[in-house]
Amino acid sequence: MILGISDEMLGTFVPIIIYWVYSGIYVVLGLFSEDYRLHTKEDEDEKNLVSKGAVVKGVVLQQLVQAVVATLLFAVTGSDTQSDLNQNASLLAVARQFGTAMLVMDTWQYFMHRYMHHNKFLYKHIHSQHHRLIVPYSFGALYNHPLEGLLLDTIGGALSFLLSGMSPRASIFFFSFATIKTVDDHCGLWLPGNLFHVIFKNNTAYHDVHHQLYGNKYNYSQPFFVMWDRILGTYMPYTLEKRADGGFEARPCKDSKDD
Repeated sequence: MILGISDEMLGTFVPIIIYWVYSGIYVVLGLFSEDYRLHTKEDEDEKNLVSKGAVVKGVVLQQLVQAVVATLLFAVTGSDTQSDLNQNASLLAVARQFGTAMLVMDTWQYFMHRYMHHNKFLYKHIHSQHHRLIVPYSFGALYNHPLEGLLLDTIGGALSFLLSGMSPRASIFFFSFATIKTVDDHCGLWLPGNLFHVIFKNNTAYHDVHHQLYGNKYNYSQPFFVMWDRILGTYMPYTLEKRADGGFEARPCKDSKDD
């Protein structure tokens, strides 16, 4: 419990608050960072196939579902004795839990994400909703069909929590980190000094390639690593090049595009 609020409550709602705060920061930065955008503001307004109002409504709906599932999950798995043991876990144990949770989440999301692209019915009726955002932006990161949100994000998060054995308190930090990473991957900005771009190969430009027509069947991995793309032949390398009118463009390497 922190400040009189249970860890379970914080684990449910802190990532939601962080999502909107962090997204808002990127919206503001985007207004003054034309030289660091992967797409122009005009492209963002003209190429996307869904209004920003509809995106906000879709994200809020998904977050409500996630909050309900998280509340039920904490209620079912809650055990005061086990919780006390987990809260006192060493830093090394917490690091192991984070690593396990990251691998579980990446594995679940890669195979579910890839299947939704290859199954024509699922893509047409479910996953294509997310790809209405041809030019991704921060608060559209969780814009999905409700069923996709449940299958990919909510169930994937639940499996990460359960299989890693982390405590509700540790989950506050893990899911907050995962939320920030997901927003960053969709922000559409290649800002200097962004540590996510330094540490992770799976980053804003990498995921932007997937949102373009030529990369639609590549770069499925999300949100942390690129290992499944590399292992299973769906990795599309890219180069980041300056646009003549300012900003950057992620372009697939020629050999990959020819394939």
